[in-house]
Amino acid sequence: MSDLMDFLRILFSHPFELIDIPVREIITEAVNWVVSTFRGFFRAYVSPPVRAVMETVQWVLQSIPPLAFLIGLFLIGWRAASWKVGLFAVIALAFVGFMGVWDAMIVTLSLVTTAVFFCILIGLPVGILCSRSDLFYTVVRPILDIMQTTPPFVYLVPAVMLFSIGNVPGLIATIIFAMPPVIRLTNLGIRQVHKDFMEAAIAFGSTPRQILWKVQFPLALPTIMAGINQTIMLSLSMVVIAAIIGAGGLGLEVYAGLERLNIGQAFVGGIAIVLLAMVLDRITQGLGEKAPGSRSSSE
Repeated sequence: MSDLMDFLRILFSHPFELIDIPVREIITEAVNWVVSTFRGFFRAYVSPPVRAVMETVQWVLQSIPPLAFLIGLFLIGWRAASWKVGLFAVIALAFVGFMGVWDAMIVTLSLVTTAVFFCILIGLPVGILCSRSDLFYTVVRPILDIMQTTPPFVYLVPAVMLFSIGNVPGLIATIIFAMPPVIRLTNLGIRQVHKDFMEAAIAFGSTPRQILWKVQFPLALPTIMAGINQTIMLSLSMVVIAAIIGAGGLGLEVYAGLERLNIGQAFVGGIAIVLLAMVLDRITQGLGEKAPGSRSSSE
């Protein structure tokens, strides 16, 4: 009788003590198995292309004189959105340069560019496959949920275990964290294309590939650009966090400022990140609004 009373007391007051699910041990063992089994593969076949693209982008951006960079940025902002956006981009990044963190901003921009390149390279085909197959999307959807809702810091531990410290593990973590919006909105944009357009294309004898690339993809481009915009913002936020594991750039300025309790250094890095994010956001939004299927372009 006393055992039953003890059981009922525990059941009502501390029910979670009855069953202990060893999630920590399971995850630790799983990650250790992945690291011990695939570390060589990842370092031999995943790290080199990511590093090569990052170093190429960084070399190109660092080779451009700051004044030429700002002029080119004005032209890009003007053509992508308006002359006001181009002027804002020039003023914002010139202010970053005058704060003394131009080189760090270039490193951050190269990391974001590399991450977004691989997100698009992988995410667009996966998004297209999701739009073509409900079964495939059903399988991929919970994976995307996990990728998108897992706290960013959680990605850093397995990335370091697989790739050591530096820019590459930060980029790998960034790519995983920032990829879901491209996949989701590519799938959504293609699925939202009205059936009348597809029926008209079929009536004119178009093949499935022609329907995809000449009808669905152009009409879905504004939605896809919205996904790329979100990916850029997520990449920027994750690249900043990745400074903890050795990724350089503006995140390192913030991290070093916090470590030394130098509030000025941390604020300078934070302001530069905000301005860079605003510039990238305005330009990509302008590109999305000028895409063939957008309302503004159709008007």
